[in-house]
Amino acid sequence: MPILNWFANLNHAHSLRSRILNDPYYRFQSLEEIEIAASLGIQIDVNQAGVDDWLRLPGLSIHQARILVDLTQSGIYFHSLEDVAAALNQPPTRLKPWEPILRFCHYEADSIYTIQPINANIASVQALTRIPFVDLHLAKAIVQNRPYRNLPHLQRRLSLPKELTAKLVHYLKF
Repeated sequence: MPILNWFANLNHAHSLRSRILNDPYYRFQSLEEIEIAASLGIQIDVNQAGVDDWLRLPGLSIHQARILVDLTQSGIYFHSLEDVAAALNQPPTRLKPWEPILRFCHYEADSIYTIQPINANIASVQALTRIPFVDLHLAKAIVQNRPYRNLPHLQRRLSLPKELTAKLVHYLKF
């Protein structure tokens, strides 16, 4: 009988790992599942998490998830588990079990993670001038010489220096 129990436990663990890997919104039911997720490299970026991401954590209500999302969307960043605990009015020890899958990253206002690239083939001159490093003259040239297949094509057509093209790589899409 012990061998059968061992195989049953092994099969259960394999099935659980598979569910966690294949469902990006799998809601963890236990600390064991959080440990499995952490061992699989699954992480939740607390400063970019949505309600569904937060709801993966056991014991977190939808109301609490919305509070956390509202705070990050208003520009407040969490730097540690203690910050999340304070926002939820909870002791940090209660949230400690979540720590293995929580990732605390800080994003600057002009970070590549917060930039919303615009399409160079349809953007207005006004929209293009909101991109750092694009003045009115360059924005007009981009509009007048459309269409572009990709950034290297735009660079060649407008004879842009490589330094400027490197700065634009995160701001333009095609």
